[in-house]
Amino acid sequence: MKQEKEDASEEVVEVAPGIRRLQLPIDFTGLGHVNCYALEDARGVTLVDPGLPGQESWTALRARLATAEVPLHRVHTVVVTHSHPDHFGSAGLLAEETGAEIVAFERFRTFFDPADIDDDELQARSAPAADGDAAVDAEPDEPGIPAAFSRPRPSPWGGTPLGPPPERLAEMRSRASEVARWFRAPRPTVRVADEQRITLGGREWVGLFTPGHTDDHLCLYDEEHGVLLAGDQVLPTITPHVSGYLTEDSLARYVDSLDRLAGLPDVALVLPAHGHPFADLGRRVDEIKVHHDERLQELLGIGSELGWASVTDLSHRLFAERSWGAMAEDETYAHLEHLRLHGQAEVREEAGVLLYKV
Repeated sequence: MKQEKEDASEEVVEVAPGIRRLQLPIDFTGLGHVNCYALEDARGVTLVDPGLPGQESWTALRARLATAEVPLHRVHTVVVTHSHPDHFGSAGLLAEETGAEIVAFERFRTFFDPADIDDDELQARSAPAADGDAAVDAEPDEPGIPAAFSRPRPSPWGGTPLGPPPERLAEMRSRASEVARWFRAPRPTVRVADEQRITLGGREWVGLFTPGHTDDHLCLYDEEHGVLLAGDQVLPTITPHVSGYLTEDSLARYVDSLDRLAGLPDVALVLPAHGHPFADLGRRVDEIKVHHDERLQELLGIGSELGWASVTDLSHRLFAERSWGAMAEDETYAHLEHLRLHGQAEVREEAGVLLYKV
């Protein structure tokens, strides 16, 4: 089993001096847990990525804090590495309960709260990310639940709509009132710029903008002790999703972000948002880059066999059947656009569907 798919452990583990890992349960795109890190200082704790909204996650978080002998009122800061709900879902409720600051990258957007974005952004962003982001609709399906949270949107390539599959939508609608009870739109009170320094848990961290997985992904690097809070940018045994619809050539931006992290001096410990801590950042970066190079070569081979083909058809050759759907198509789209932008693919549209020839 991949590390990231393991069920959440109830054990609270000190992974570095003054940094403890609190694993929280999630059932989200095949993952089993999210690592919430507690950074301790004289005032109390900063929590990094406090998990999904919902009673199960909130109960687990309270239980892990009790194990760590940290009363809830001593949580003074919450850091959100990026705009996926397994990372930001409980941040708003924590802030409401404790008065904690919420720290995120300056471009952090959830699209759950119209107050968080301007009119131009509302018009420009029409689709939720394949692994959980959501756009804002004027009228919610359920009280307190944005309509886009429970309605798929058309994909840019004309394939499977972006958003949860039908069975997941039915579950979400059945639990709408519960989600509304536990979810508060997170509103950052501290927005970190790229290379800005911030003190958390008695350590000075450098904020690093690392786009590709999302367009607002923040890593934090403690130069003095060589500790990297990596979010979803680098995971130990799976390759993070690269979303093609976010921006032009998301794959290139993601790889550039990997190279930026690999070039950091003296990284001794990587703390990922899923899976276990690891030490050899350069090796893991190389493995992920090789994976994407192999995907590109596979697409070139599949494309030469199929000729003009849709993103859906190409994704069905690139991914195992158990993975078919919006996320597989989104990542296939990211790779196809990378090839197109580098002169190795052509694209045309037929009846609202993009066809690629590679």
